[in-house]
Amino acid sequence: MLFLEYPKCTTCKKAKKWLEENNIKFDDRHIVEDNPTADELKKWLALSKLPIKRFVNTSGMKYRELNLKDKLPQMTNDEIIELLSTDGMLVKRPVIVGEDFVLTGFKQSEWEEKLK
Repeated sequence: MLFLEYPKCTTCKKAKKWLEENNIKFDDRHIVEDNPTADELKKWLALSKLPIKRFVNTSGMKYRELNLKDKLPQMTNDEIIELLSTDGMLVKRPVIVGEDFVLTGFKQSEWEEKLK
């Protein structure tokens, strides 16, 4: 499993701690130093069956700086994916990628359902 995180993010820390406490093995990846590519995001979006907006970090400074609240509704999925692939801080985190699922953000109940 692949775990993408921003190490300073408190939600990411909680998720990582939960994974470790539940003995779930994962490969760790810094979402900013090695941000997801457009191809990865396309694959994950399809695998997750989630709406594209679940991959967007709507609480980040970059989101506000770029005025994405107003811009995203007019953008296509491909345009959003291209934008997300330019900066890991725009991607909702943490992200966990398994063989047959992708979860964004950390909702413990969702993670328990998929990972236990």
